[in-house]
Amino acid sequence: VYAFSTENWKRPPEEVRFLMAFNESLLVNRSQELHELNVRIRFIGRRNWRVPKRVLRRIDEATELTKNNTGLTFTIAFNYGGRAEIIDAIKSMIEDDVPAHKVDERKLRKYFYDPQMPDVDLMVRTSGEFRLSNFLLWENAYSEMVFTETLWPDFRREHLFDAILVYQERDRRFGGLNR
Repeated sequence: VYAFSTENWKRPPEEVRFLMAFNESLLVNRSQELHELNVRIRFIGRRNWRVPKRVLRRIDEATELTKNNTGLTFTIAFNYGGRAEIIDAIKSMIEDDVPAHKVDERKLRKYFYDPQMPDVDLMVRTSGEFRLSNFLLWENAYSEMVFTETLWPDFRREHLFDAILVYQERDRRFGGLNR
């Protein structure tokens, strides 16, 4: 789930405050419920001075509460940007003195915010937009995409099921001709 992007800081201050409060309230109201469903909550994104301490505290609480859960993993992209993730990974590799000849896709991925996160199979884009919006640029390389006019707050289970049905009809080739 793309909860807040690195670009969202460009929005009006009152909207940023609303988004921070909204995400914080979701963490407070839903973390226990997800924990009881054996869902592990993970966060990807930049933890920096711009994010209010109370929101970071809620992120840490949700992560700690669910860290040993073994069911689904629910990844929340917060203060996240795909380009920022790639740049941060490269900077970390440079800081670790990784020699250029050792850099490959596997090595780079080890420096991502969540190195264990698998590539995306299905990416559903709401709101009638036809762009990635800087979301999981690396992980979406071979994802199947479904676009819907439905706004994110109105997106329901039946919309997800419709997207999954479309996905099931796709022929995933991963750059080849047929599998």
